[in-house]
Amino acid sequence: MSLFIGVLAGLVILVLALRQWLLHREGEPSRSEPFDGDVYVVGKAAIAERRCEQPHTTVLCMHGFVADMRYFTDHYSDPGIQLILLTSCDYHVPITQPRYTSAPWVKVPTAPEGSIPYDAAVLVQALEHLPRTGNIRVHGHSRGGAVILEAAAMRPELFARVEVVLEAPVLPEARPYVSVSAAQLWLLSFLIPLWRREPISQRNRGAWGPLENERKRELIMAFPFNPKRVATMVSNLRGIDDWMKGRDVSLYRNVPRGTVLVPGKDRVLDSHSMLGSAQRAGPGLNVVKLDGCSHFVLWDRPDAMPSLALPAERAAVRG
Repeated sequence: MSLFIGVLAGLVILVLALRQWLLHREGEPSRSEPFDGDVYVVGKAAIAERRCEQPHTTVLCMHGFVADMRYFTDHYSDPGIQLILLTSCDYHVPITQPRYTSAPWVKVPTAPEGSIPYDAAVLVQALEHLPRTGNIRVHGHSRGGAVILEAAAMRPELFARVEVVLEAPVLPEARPYVSVSAAQLWLLSFLIPLWRREPISQRNRGAWGPLENERKRELIMAFPFNPKRVATMVSNLRGIDDWMKGRDVSLYRNVPRGTVLVPGKDRVLDSHSMLGSAQRAGPGLNVVKLDGCSHFVLWDRPDAMPSLALPAERAAVRG
């Protein structure tokens, strides 16, 4: 009997040690791509600013859970856009030979790594110091929508004249499509290696929507490789759940103008609760429900994205 207990204890210790190793080891990144611009490292996050000599508009983008900054690049390919792309805390920067640049305004966030407030503090620094036009859009997808709302709560004055686009966003008082249990979170370190072996499979196929777009397929295949560590994914998931439960719709008052895009066939977030949350926003936020659209509006329904206002148009609206 004592031998059995000793063997069992040894197996438990082995499993726990293996889990810790899988949680915290740094994984291999997906294929990187060239990027013509500067990269600012902010703690364990990064800000990439595309080279643009005479911009007419500034667009600042925050990607979602397990995605990366490349989610936005095709849509905002206009060379006249000053494109500023954030990379979440402890995610790989998907840039070949990045040109790192130092800046005196960079400050390491004090919030816990992997949390929404951490990335929000990075977004605040980017919005405060980098825009070179007065025509500014801040676009967040999924978890990136919550990051924008959190950043606006930190520094509402920065968003007073900013247009926001919250695309299939994590919203206060909303819910995920399927809740992740504590047991599933505990097992995540064993499940992620399996996801990396087959990023698109019969088990998860319904989450992605149409896959005819080759660029969409390519970037979804990169999803399980974008965070550096499984521990970061766990922190992200816990943070999303805590944020949705802990924040209320008063956050909307900090983003006076913009658009909320709610997909009708979202299989990542719950469409009904997202729509219910968004409809309690102020009159300056236009809420658009997209029937039949997946969680990835920018890929599946780019026509639904609000057009970028030119500087003259923006001035007319202000006047």
